[in-house]
Amino acid sequence: GLDNIGPLDRSAAIPGGAVLEQSDGSAWMAKYCLDMLEMSLVLAGHDRVYEDVATKFFEHFTLIATAMNGHGLWDEGTGFYHDQLNLPDGSHLRLRAFSVVGLIPLMAVTILEPELRDTLVDFASRMEWFLANRPDEAAVVAHSFVPGRRQRSLLSIVGPERLRRIADAMLDTERFLSPHGLRSLSREHGEHPYVLDLAGMSYTLGYEPAESRTGTFGGNSNWRGPVWFPVNHLVIEALRRFRRYLGAEFTVEHPTGSGAMVDLDAVADDLTERLVGLFRRDAGGRRPCYGGGVLFDDPRWGDDLLFHEYFHGDIGAGLGASHQTGWTALVADLIVRRPPR
Repeated sequence: GLDNIGPLDRSAAIPGGAVLEQSDGSAWMAKYCLDMLEMSLVLAGHDRVYEDVATKFFEHFTLIATAMNGHGLWDEGTGFYHDQLNLPDGSHLRLRAFSVVGLIPLMAVTILEPELRDTLVDFASRMEWFLANRPDEAAVVAHSFVPGRRQRSLLSIVGPERLRRIADAMLDTERFLSPHGLRSLSREHGEHPYVLDLAGMSYTLGYEPAESRTGTFGGNSNWRGPVWFPVNHLVIEALRRFRRYLGAEFTVEHPTGSGAMVDLDAVADDLTERLVGLFRRDAGGRRPCYGGGVLFDDPRWGDDLLFHEYFHGDIGAGLGASHQTGWTALVADLIVRRPPR
């Protein structure tokens, strides 16, 4: 997981007895529920017993979304999701760092087609009963049940207005948006590190676009700036799902501050090109993934690409293990699915 994305070691006891509420961990579970819901609905088309399973995961998703949106993880002031510390005295401390922790809630999104009400009657009626009889949960994710294009319904933690506010940070070149994809930590924390003072100790979270510069967390703090393919791929997939529901009329400024308003497919297309561009030769004939070096651009082996574990948040140089085809090979999927140029 994102073990060192925050100022505190998530694997160790927190000083003073505080408990960390993780925005990303909660969002992962919400996404898990929606993925299981989607599979259950497919199976229910062949065996109606899976409607019960689909109902369970729908309810679990709604409860998680309620917890995330109603218990302090969303910050209206920053327009972003953050982790939160629950302190022993009952007070709460929001960790207002800008990291991929706040982007992962975007990924918990799915769309229900209108035909579902006719083909899976039991599931549809149970969903409607839940919404009618559990108003607290229904209210928190009310945006999810406003019919969209072709009367589809959206299930997501993030509603359209919050999506636009998150996009403002995500698509800012001085924050998350690099020439080569989305950084795991906002670049603003280079000049302005996030500092947490807790129980007489001070913890700092600073932007590190490449390998860790300290021995913190075993010297493996590589979630503090680099571009990671799995996260980028999931964000692109989520944006395309939102676009399918919200349509072309829903636009965001991209890049932030440019004045250019585009739909979410255009954002997803641009992120795809930035990621694919890591491996494409530039005007000088060199690939960003090789960090400007000449060794790997030798014509005898220059086309034998390495699938690095993660990439420098500013220049795109490949870092970490060089054989991570388990996730960096997702570039092939991006190439296959990108629109014709």
